[in-house]
Amino acid sequence: MRSRVFAHTVRLTVKPFLDVWGRYPGLVWPAGLLDYGARYLQPTRGIGRHRVRLDNCAAEWWEHGVSRGEASTGEGTEGSGTAILYLHGGGFMTCGLNTHRVLALRIGAASQASVLTVDYRMLPRYSIADSVADCISGYRWLLDRGFTPDRIVVAGDSAGGFLTFSTALALAGLGLPQPAGLVALSPLTDLDPTMKLARAEGRECPLIPSSVLLTLAEIAGRADGETPTVSPVDGVLTGLPPVLIQVGSTEMLYVDAELMAQRLGAAGVPVVLEVWDRQVHVFQAAADILPEAARAVARIGEFVRDRVEG
Repeated sequence: MRSRVFAHTVRLTVKPFLDVWGRYPGLVWPAGLLDYGARYLQPTRGIGRHRVRLDNCAAEWWEHGVSRGEASTGEGTEGSGTAILYLHGGGFMTCGLNTHRVLALRIGAASQASVLTVDYRMLPRYSIADSVADCISGYRWLLDRGFTPDRIVVAGDSAGGFLTFSTALALAGLGLPQPAGLVALSPLTDLDPTMKLARAEGRECPLIPSSVLLTLAEIAGRADGETPTVSPVDGVLTGLPPVLIQVGSTEMLYVDAELMAQRLGAAGVPVVLEVWDRQVHVFQAAADILPEAARAVARIGEFVRDRVEG
């Protein structure tokens, strides 16, 4: 019942606003206002914060086991713990460290892991390739701090799920080792909106209107210039680490999650696709009020612990 009320509320409030943006993207939209307004959200207790500067963007390091108010050095000791590289969603254009802090740290707590969240560069000023480069920079930061790849899991939601897969695909080309696992929450995996718009799930989605997908594809194409971004579903997936995908049964990106799981399986990659009945896009962020979301986060924690302990 809580999930139904939550989905209905989102459908009546957030979805119409997104639809207006999708139809009139040329208007002046304060994309950074959402993350700015979320700066007062309180982080999970029992975790110490350390500001990080990567090559071209900022990041936050939340050290598991260090209480708020205590100094966090940002230094890892080889083999001493688990790290999650978390990549926030927001359509490559909005949200940031503040909006996704609670979700990222909740996943970290469930996984008994420290978390590095990356404030990657975004559209339309930068390309998705720039976003991926920033995510790789975060991965290198963890390696430089002594975290071995078998103790690192890359996770992200929505557009951050796209970046999770794109980052893993880019590592091979750079000669960097793969992480222990990948976690994608309601991931966007295909910039082409055709399949999503043709399926019934998209019409039932409480959050994402079709206009947003069409506009996002157009903006991403302009930012890419002469080098189009390759969607993860079209990448060479062989050799990726085990993957956990969670998605709601009636959301727009269900098609992307399903297709990605199918192609991962065909490439020989161990993958678990969890379809949560009638849950909204990135419902895990509402773990404080939705029992299903709390269980989903617990499942993520189990997956991460199994990957680094197995």
